[in-house]
Formats: sequence, structure tokens, C-alpha cells
Amino acid sequence: MPKITYVAFDGATYDVEAPVGSTVMENAIKHMVPGIEAECGGACACATCHVYVDEAWAEAVGTPEPMEEDMLDFAFDVRPTSRLSCQIKVKPEYDGLVVRVPERQA
Repeated sequence: MPKITYVAFDGATYDVEAPVGSTVMENAIKHMVPGIEAECGGACACATCHVYVDEAWAEAVGTPEPMEEDMLDFAFDVRPTSRLSCQIKVKPEYDGLVVRVPERQA
């Protein structure tokens, strides 16, 4: 299983083995990563699972689809590598993926 590293705003790291086909958000919730609220449960209807994809992974993970871009308008401190973690499906090639949790969610 691919390993994802979540970096909380306080710098604490959470290494999680994530099943292929699950989402980055689902794994954060399952492993109680602080700062990921996921109020809509992964329906891309809020911006409370906002993360920053590490720059080294930005190209591999890709850019948001239009619906996700619309929801990111509601996120706090959006940056070029901002994504909604509910929209990032885990793939085998994401082993080692690093995402950072913002200071707060929208």
C-alpha cells in the first residue's frame, strides 16, 4: 500500500498506509489527522479537507478539476498546490506522497 505523509500545521507528521482507490481525505479521517474536517464527507461540496500538495508531488497529483476549483474559492489561504483531499484518489505511484494541512479550514 502507498504511504502518505500528512504534515499538520504544527509540524507533526502522520504516516499512513493508504489503500489504492481510497482518497487522501478518507485516510486522514480514518487515522484522525488533525485539521482535516471533511464536513461534506467527500462530496466536493465544501472546502474543509483542503491540503497543500508538496511541490515535489504537485505534477504527479495534477491540478483540480473545475468543480474542485470552484470549491477551493471557499478555502483558507489557497496556494498554487492547493487541493481538496477528497478529490485525490490514491494510486500505487503516490507512495511517499506528502501533503500539508493548512492553519485552518474554511
